[in-house]
Amino acid sequence: MSGVRSPRGRTGVVHGVDLAARGRARRRALQALYAWQMSGTSIEGVIEQFRHEQDMEVADLEYFENLLRGVAQHVDELDAGLLPFLDRTVAQVDPIERGVLRLAAYELRYRVDVPYRVVLNEAIEVTKRFGADHGHSYVNGVLDHLAAQWRAPEYGAARL
Repeated sequence: MSGVRSPRGRTGVVHGVDLAARGRARRRALQALYAWQMSGTSIEGVIEQFRHEQDMEVADLEYFENLLRGVAQHVDELDAGLLPFLDRTVAQVDPIERGVLRLAAYELRYRVDVPYRVVLNEAIEVTKRFGADHGHSYVNGVLDHLAAQWRAPEYGAARL
């Protein structure tokens, strides 16, 4: 089953997209968003810092930059979309989970080429790796509600 994610997380190339490189881009984007949120550095400054890191060579650099610029450009809209599904303000959400939620919200809204289930799965996996012990459950719940709203036709079709 070349090009399909296996249960063990192995990935391939689907429709010209290197899924492993894209996954690495998401992980690096989360780290860069964390730095952006915590430092107040411009998003371009953060991109420049991360662009020169060695392991960026194995990530999808174009996707990485698209995610970061997109989140920075639309952060107010993304936060407003997330807020109804949070049990606290966006600022009170753990910085790692906040970054994951913003990244996934951006993909749900602006990267409709990525199936919503992929967005949710990737968000859960990156939260398991970098977030708090049960942060992935929180992220999953919030994003499931957001996907139902922002990707209603796709979400509804997947539920049939």
